[in-house]
Amino acid sequence: MPDRDAFFFEDFHVGRRFISRGVTLTEAEIIDFAFKYDPQPFHIDKQAAEDSQYGGLIASGFHTLAAGFRMVIQQNIFTACSMGSPGMDEIRWLKPVRPGDTLHTVCTVTEAKPSNSRNDRGRIRMSYEIRNQDGEAVMTFTAAQILKRRSPAEG
Repeated sequence: MPDRDAFFFEDFHVGRRFISRGVTLTEAEIIDFAFKYDPQPFHIDKQAAEDSQYGGLIASGFHTLAAGFRMVIQQNIFTACSMGSPGMDEIRWLKPVRPGDTLHTVCTVTEAKPSNSRNDRGRIRMSYEIRNQDGEAVMTFTAAQILKRRSPAEG
């Protein structure tokens, strides 16, 4: 028996919006992530970052993406229903993210379609906007998600 508070495909109607809690990125986290995954000088070297077009250390866009998506996952909206994702599109880094910035994610369902071939699932598309503490969008992307239905549709 599914948890009555859990989300399933039927709960993701077009226009539904989810807003995550916030997370503050520290200088140490930014440098650690970048050393592992995106070791460009303006992400890992304070002096090089000062001398760059950014005028200071900035987070990797991939770090911003991972943090933004994690915040949504931590809202537990996909816990009971996620069957994976076929991918993301239209990834845009709009503003640098700096140490001390507090980010949150706003995501909105833009499309929801039941599967034509499998009655236990549906597919949604969501637009994601990661915002900083001033409400400015620092990153946007869209993602597709395959979700379980609460109960299989009659065929």
